[in-house]
Amino acid sequence: MRMKPSCLAGLPVLLAALCAGGAVAATAPSPGAPPTAAQTVPASPALPPGLHRTLRDAHRITHGSVTIGGHPIRYEAEAGVMVVHIGDPMDEDAPPPGAGGEAAAQPPAASMSYVAYFKGEHEDPRRPITFLYNGGPGSSTIWLHMGAFGPVRVVVSGDRHVPSAPYEVVNNEYSLLDASDLVFVDAPGTGFGHLRGKDKEKAFWGVDQDAHAFANFIVQFLSAHDRWNSPKFLFGESYGTTRSAALINVLENDKSIDFNGVILLSQILNFDDSIDAPQFNPGVDLPYELALPSYAATAWYHHKLPGAPAKLDELLPAVEQFALGAYAQALDAGNALGADRKAAIAQQLHDYTGLPVAYLEQADLRINGGEFEKTLLGPDTTTGRLDARFAGPTLDPMSKEAGYDPQSSAIASAYVSAFNDYVRTRLKFGDAMIYKPEIDLWKTWDYTHQPPGAPAKLPGPTNVMPDLAAAMQQDPDLKIQLNGGYYDLATPFFAAMFEMQHLPMQASLEKNIEMHFYPSGHMVYVYEPALKALHANVAAFIERNSRR
Repeated sequence: MRMKPSCLAGLPVLLAALCAGGAVAATAPSPGAPPTAAQTVPASPALPPGLHRTLRDAHRITHGSVTIGGHPIRYEAEAGVMVVHIGDPMDEDAPPPGAGGEAAAQPPAASMSYVAYFKGEHEDPRRPITFLYNGGPGSSTIWLHMGAFGPVRVVVSGDRHVPSAPYEVVNNEYSLLDASDLVFVDAPGTGFGHLRGKDKEKAFWGVDQDAHAFANFIVQFLSAHDRWNSPKFLFGESYGTTRSAALINVLENDKSIDFNGVILLSQILNFDDSIDAPQFNPGVDLPYELALPSYAATAWYHHKLPGAPAKLDELLPAVEQFALGAYAQALDAGNALGADRKAAIAQQLHDYTGLPVAYLEQADLRINGGEFEKTLLGPDTTTGRLDARFAGPTLDPMSKEAGYDPQSSAIASAYVSAFNDYVRTRLKFGDAMIYKPEIDLWKTWDYTHQPPGAPAKLPGPTNVMPDLAAAMQQDPDLKIQLNGGYYDLATPFFAAMFEMQHLPMQASLEKNIEMHFYPSGHMVYVYEPALKALHANVAAFIERNSRR
């Protein structure tokens, strides 16, 4: 997926975009099987007249099957858009739509697109239900949908660029439909969604605004589908983990809804932990320490480490200990660090990163992600940011950092093209509509956030660790599952571990958190063996935490 740079509190290029998806509903048949006819519900048309001018709910329903673990599962699919309001849509002072052409005076609203899958011929209100979304901010959810847990999956080839169409879409034996009903939700303004009303961008595009929009969507969906008494889960990837931490707090406190669990993939809760943060906040060295194990994993993968062990798990414990030990102490010393000690640390960094000792000393022992990606494999080759197993030609050998992400360029077309074909031919939704896989929000997004107990939004980098901690304290039965990839340089796995171990809450609640890491990148599921393990871990988590 072609990710765009994000920002932190208005600062440009702080974090690569984190990813890095009524009328009739439809489920896709298994690949090769003819799709069933879409079921039309007369209450509203699949594509309402004037959808782009007046927002209205719309959906289509079809039926299909997926084979998981050798067992065929029949399902019902619902693809549609649901209108979510911010503010009071019944405000009597607001002019009606079309009155004097004052549509902009209407309360802000968004039509959020989604695809839901329900096991069986008819929806079972007793089954677990999981709401899934990607991040960005500004990303749709096609990545989780078509790459991880939907009933079909687009095939991407290892760590190489996927050849052009036709793309291969197959039965997804790792779909989560065996464990839970699934609702893939696109963020406001992405997918088939649209924004309308006064100050619509300000109403939806921000940390807190986004969390409230998703909370309203979930409440409306639970009511529309009679799922209030179902075991409920959130699954967020990348910025979606930031959203999940804020969202679960909103659901508990503003909506009085407890969830059974929150599943986090490629986590970032505190943007001060981003490896790019020190560029705009000098003196904060923790991100360098937390990124080091991911650098070591990447160098190990590309055979750049002298005397490297045969297995990655034989390397990482020593790197993690060094990162928060001798390396942290050296960085803490600042300009007081002696030359001999600096040389010794540079040599150890060379052993763990493969970068030249002279380069490390010149960088003052501090390497950001972009510099590492561009330097590790030499002047002509750049590693991926979202998945450092990928590599591609360096666009500008004279630049300080990489100019693009090789993984995003390698797979984005496959996901976008496959979904656009699938949603129209199998799910029978979206004709005459444009699907937006992602939108550029890094200059527009409101990163300020009001954490629990604060009287107002706080300036500075986003930090939703207090939100997740408060949610866990107020619901001591809430369970958390963290998943991450060793080769993710956008949201390093060690940073996610650090955040989980430093949530501001009682130590006794740590038992509610489990962690799993995989030999893959930001989009763990791109590597099929990792997807298999991810499915097993997530399915077991849902099953375990759905029992009374």
